[in-house]
Amino acid sequence: MIRRDKINYYLDLAEVVSQRGTCLRKQYGAVIVKNDEVVSTGYVGAPRGRDNCIDLGFCIREQLNVPRGERYELCRSVHAEANAIISAARERMLGSSLYLAGIDLKDNNNYVQNANPCSMCKRMIINAGIDMVYIRDDKENYRVIKVQEYIDNDESLHGKMGY
Repeated sequence: MIRRDKINYYLDLAEVVSQRGTCLRKQYGAVIVKNDEVVSTGYVGAPRGRDNCIDLGFCIREQLNVPRGERYELCRSVHAEANAIISAARERMLGSSLYLAGIDLKDNNNYVQNANPCSMCKRMIINAGIDMVYIRDDKENYRVIKVQEYIDNDESLHGKMGY
């Protein structure tokens, strides 16, 4: 038996967490890990007590044909990264890593291509003190992003939309 490498193990956990998601378009899961301990998890879903898109049967951003990565203020959901950050104490996140996996429900449940945190989630990741972000591209492959890149390449200075 071949033992699963640690990064894909945590990305597998993020993928399982994503299955709790309530978005009609994409299921994302996030896992924050520090010193080989899971600090917190998060998935995409409406704030506690509000109806989820899967319960309502529609997505307002989809109805308005809003492009990916834009107009998140219209979305009913809290993103997986944000939910994971909300659920953890900052001192537990300092120097941690965030693992992110996304499934595209509109694309035959394939992995989300070119997945990335949105600009709001990037800001939360920076302020949480997270050092590294691992993003799943497929079952075996992933990208590694040093959070310092989010600081150095500030898309908000250029009005860049989307991912």
